[in-house]
Amino acid sequence: MLGQSITKNGLLLGLFAIVTTGVIAGTYLSTRGLIQDNIRHAEEGALLELFPKSSHDNSMLDDALSATDSELLGLREAKKLYRATMNGEFVGAILPATARDGYTGDIDMIVGIKEDGTISGVRVLSHRETPGLGDQVDYKKSHWVDGFLDKSLSNPEEAKWAVKKDKGVFDQFTGATITPRAVTKAVHKALLYYAANKAEIIDATAKNMGEQQISTDVGMQR
Repeated sequence: MLGQSITKNGLLLGLFAIVTTGVIAGTYLSTRGLIQDNIRHAEEGALLELFPKSSHDNSMLDDALSATDSELLGLREAKKLYRATMNGEFVGAILPATARDGYTGDIDMIVGIKEDGTISGVRVLSHRETPGLGDQVDYKKSHWVDGFLDKSLSNPEEAKWAVKKDKGVFDQFTGATITPRAVTKAVHKALLYYAANKAEIIDATAKNMGEQQISTDVGMQR
């Protein structure tokens, strides 16, 4: 009797495990598409903050290059570089950049740069900066990064691409200089990268017109 009871309970537990696994798998499969759509929507929303729909007619998520530069972009791994076009004409690019010298670690961001080399916007995607101080680089905390709008390699001149404490033109935060200094430096380097690779980025757009996604690796021109 005891043996039969154990066997019966074992079968019931096995059946329960199979049913539970099936329910979990079914739930995952039914929601996977929705989750992916939500992620894509969030990514697109971030890009549209730098190049709104009125400025381009392509899907930037589907018009991307792979960037691996560690010298100017500070990347630790390959990331996507997105392009914006209007009627097939290059409008600008959104570059990934990492400031490795933040106060508490890496500051990952995206930098929108128009075709003429002026900045269309900057957004910090992730950081671990001090709450109430360095976290003001986050657009949800403050709009400090709007100070980069329409700036370029010549506006201001190179010597002024620094926070005011370092005799530059960009504001720092009260009680926090390291974070804004790191972001300012990273944005300036992103402009240098764009200037060095602009022709390659635009040429890739022309060559791959009509393709859904582009996987060309963009590196520093020598």
